[in-house]
Amino acid sequence: MNLIDLHTHSNASDGSLAPGELVAYAVQKGAAAIALTDHDTVAGLPEALRAAEACHFELVPGLEISADYTGGGMHILGYFINHADLFFQRELERLQEARRERNPKIIVRLQELGIPITYDQVLALSGGQIGRPHIAQAMLQIGAVQTLDEAFTHYLTKGAPAYVEKFRFPPGRAIDLIRQAGGIPVLAHPFTLNCTTIEQLTGLLRELQAQGLQGLECLYSEHTPDQNREYLALAEKLDLLVTGGSDFHGLNKEGVEILTGCGALRIPYERLQSLKDLKARH
Repeated sequence: MNLIDLHTHSNASDGSLAPGELVAYAVQKGAAAIALTDHDTVAGLPEALRAAEACHFELVPGLEISADYTGGGMHILGYFINHADLFFQRELERLQEARRERNPKIIVRLQELGIPITYDQVLALSGGQIGRPHIAQAMLQIGAVQTLDEAFTHYLTKGAPAYVEKFRFPPGRAIDLIRQAGGIPVLAHPFTLNCTTIEQLTGLLRELQAQGLQGLECLYSEHTPDQNREYLALAEKLDLLVTGGSDFHGLNKEGVEILTGCGALRIPYERLQSLKDLKARH
């Protein structure tokens, strides 16, 4: 089976591999194609696309935008975007600036909690924009936590003592930006929305569809088999494209491997072909 991965990250955001290294790693693992979907940035795409072209590998240019949603975490993936679009890049800069403003505040909160990491330590661990995984790595490095998961659970996740909010686009704006840049917007890992019933999730998806959403990430590393089935049925009911991905971050996300996620993930090339067919029609 030709396997793909439509959700990966490089060190242009919060992954551990440089964009070119990510492509080489995907080739080594036997991937038929991957999408690079860094958080709120397209900075890694030129390097990744050059690396893919040099080895005749299929790379989908994408990104993952964090949207403003009070119920949980909402992320919108964009596929086949025109990453050279200057308006798109300027709008993304607003999100990157929000990250730059938040990170020092998180570090100050950790210092106040007795964890003596510094901004320079965190900066040394990043290859591009700093993110919470780099802060978690710095915490692990000094022995403040035993695992990256512990850093997030006890300090960095929403509601934890060192968490700091940041500016995000409303969901409709994130979807619109992706579509203006020629991309296909897809809702990532729907379980993070924290919808309590399938009816609540269905209603939210209908709202997002009305704003231009075109797909749902049904297959994902942390989904249970029941969630996978539930989301696949929902995508069919709402006529949404089905995508899937590991959310691979390299060393910055423990236990998640490219292509296979936590071990059971398998995404056939047909899922990418459906995206390509939709792109060709527009």
